[in-house]
Amino acid sequence: MTGTPSYTVVIPTIGRPSLRVLLDSIADSAAAAGRPVPQLVVVDDRRDPAVPLDLPAPVAVLRSGGRGPAAARNAGWRACRGDWVAFLDDDVQVSETWLADLERDLAAATAATAATQGQIEVPLPPDRRPTDFERSTAGLASAAWITADLAYRRTALADVGGFDERFPRAFREDADLALRLLDRGWQLCRGSRVSVHPVRPAGWWISLRQQRGNADDVLMRRIHGRSWRRRAEASLGRRPQHLIGTAAGLVALLTALAGRRRAAGLAGGVWAGSTAEFCWRRIAPGPRDRTEVLRMISTSIAIPPAASWHWLRAWLSPPPAGRTGTPAVVAARPAAVLLDRDGTLVRDVPYNGDPAAVAPMPGARRALDRLRAHGIPLAVISNQSGIGRGLISAEQVAAVNARIEALLGPFDGWFVCPHTDEAGCECRKPAPGLVRQAAARLGVPPARCVVIGDIGSDVRSAAAAGAASILVPTEQTREEEVAAAPLRATDLGAAVDLVLAGLR
Repeated sequence: MTGTPSYTVVIPTIGRPSLRVLLDSIADSAAAAGRPVPQLVVVDDRRDPAVPLDLPAPVAVLRSGGRGPAAARNAGWRACRGDWVAFLDDDVQVSETWLADLERDLAAATAATAATQGQIEVPLPPDRRPTDFERSTAGLASAAWITADLAYRRTALADVGGFDERFPRAFREDADLALRLLDRGWQLCRGSRVSVHPVRPAGWWISLRQQRGNADDVLMRRIHGRSWRRRAEASLGRRPQHLIGTAAGLVALLTALAGRRRAAGLAGGVWAGSTAEFCWRRIAPGPRDRTEVLRMISTSIAIPPAASWHWLRAWLSPPPAGRTGTPAVVAARPAAVLLDRDGTLVRDVPYNGDPAAVAPMPGARRALDRLRAHGIPLAVISNQSGIGRGLISAEQVAAVNARIEALLGPFDGWFVCPHTDEAGCECRKPAPGLVRQAAARLGVPPARCVVIGDIGSDVRSAAAAGAASILVPTEQTREEEVAAAPLRATDLGAAVDLVLAGLR
């Protein structure tokens, strides 16, 4: 389709067999549209991926170490270079027209559109009434901003720093991102494409495990205030009734132990009535077979105290480490810091081949020494197209770099791209080559590096390599580059403050 923005499909996975079904459905949709299969990035979020994923050859694979769907999606979009990132969950299947419809949705987006959401269909059994879990899954069809099928503009993700990795589950992390984008003035819209979300097999206690999401509701309240539910189109559910029923059960137990039989009977009656009402609400719309009834009785007794416990524990605990909009690597000890040279470490002198012209940025030595004191490796990544243009020699660049080390202290590596734009190399920023070279030489994964630079190409090269970035703008930094940066600092010292904040 002419005029369609570039995009990459990112699929976080925990290795479920449904992943291959999804990939096959994407291939079928591409064939129906008469187009090649789009660029696919699968992010393997298993902690110990001993068994390889069953993937077709052209699929790129990243690993996010079992840190949850938010971290997996961040690893995926930061490694992409297109205009848009289309997220799919590994348990959906796209329709035959999905690819063509996706491209129409992206082409129709305005400059203010941050995201376009696909329509989700949840097939329910035609020959019986759905179970409690099937009805819960069917709610995805009307949920707002779920990432089962949601395409985001990359610059919008960069604007807010992507998904907040303090949300460890596939719950509320998508609503949090949507609200932060709306707060920044972006718009969210619904597209025409359709994905099918089958009801996956679930164990007996699946509804009990889902109660952990009550802790995520507390985090949403802390981040977005009391109105977050209305804005995110999220209902309160039965938490008030669960709290009352749980409190009544505790009072019944304690008063019974104290020998106060009348009080125990009254409180026990409240608990029994609340539990029975909850249980019947779940049984009545379902198939009412023996297995479903027994499951509803056992889980209806356990859910209220579990929900209350997760909610209360979250309220009484300090907020999780990290902050909204900050890449995860800044909220944990970075393995290395990679710094741009001109405009970041030293004053930008175009095509400088004279060591005498080197002038450090204010406070640069002090900032770098703070990183060294924490044992963080430092490397410099620098575009030097003057070499390729014949304006300076590699020897002159090396002499300038030696002077910088004399003034600012030692670095653990220097990585220079001598090519011009026309060369089409993989090392010239915003390509990821220099970041990857530095990470490989230092023996660390790019995802655990922080890139500090003064222009958009520094930020984009970090994102392309899967690293975090901090922009330190100067007078030469364009306004759109500042707006697109996921994290900004006023100077190099302030950037170091952000890095070291993750060490506490």
